[in-house]
Amino acid sequence: MNAFVSLRDIVKTYTRGKQAVEVLHRLNLDIPQGDFVALMGPSGSGKTTVLNLIGGLDRPSSGEVTVAGERLDRLSGSGLARWRAHNIGFVFQFYNLMPMLSAERNVELPLLLTSLNKEQRQKNVRTALAVVGLQDRARHKPSELSGGQAQRVAIARALVSDPTLLVCDEPTGDLDRATADEILHLLQLLNREHGKTIVMVTHDQKAADFATHTLHLDKGQLVEASVAAAA
Repeated sequence: MNAFVSLRDIVKTYTRGKQAVEVLHRLNLDIPQGDFVALMGPSGSGKTTVLNLIGGLDRPSSGEVTVAGERLDRLSGSGLARWRAHNIGFVFQFYNLMPMLSAERNVELPLLLTSLNKEQRQKNVRTALAVVGLQDRARHKPSELSGGQAQRVAIARALVSDPTLLVCDEPTGDLDRATADEILHLLQLLNREHGKTIVMVTHDQKAADFATHTLHLDKGQLVEASVAAAA
């Protein structure tokens, strides 16, 4: 069975001044559909670069990136944008919410890139907010929400187009332990009961323990893979 996410012989090089820095070194990685993977490693190991390649936010210098049967490295810029809009949900450490918009308007933003009409968009927004338990905060702005509520809004925004894959970059890095665990339990629920494939970058071993697998990167290479005891 083909992997849902497949990276083959990935090299990623950035130019800093006159110096070429190779961040990923012929990396190979397979993630099955329905998995919840925690990606760990020291700063500069290439974790966020891998996440950006999987999410279609960046391209490899060489190698193949295949997600949900699509070769991302072959898509045009506009084709990649359309693919992201329908297949990927992004969750970031600092939420990236628009401060002047209500929770429901923030959640609706990805749908503005689709062909859905207003009624369909509103239905999807209500459903996404219900999944994260924030129906009663729909008209609140980010400044009126706690950190945990703001991250739930961000997760609802990631879910609103019903993507097959969630990519999460330190989703609990700005939260206290109790609130972080609430968010991680929510991600577990989305994985187990809603079938979302999740790839999460984290420095926090307690966060990684919520995943089904933990992958370790060091100096641009996969150095360890282990099955985690899911919390």
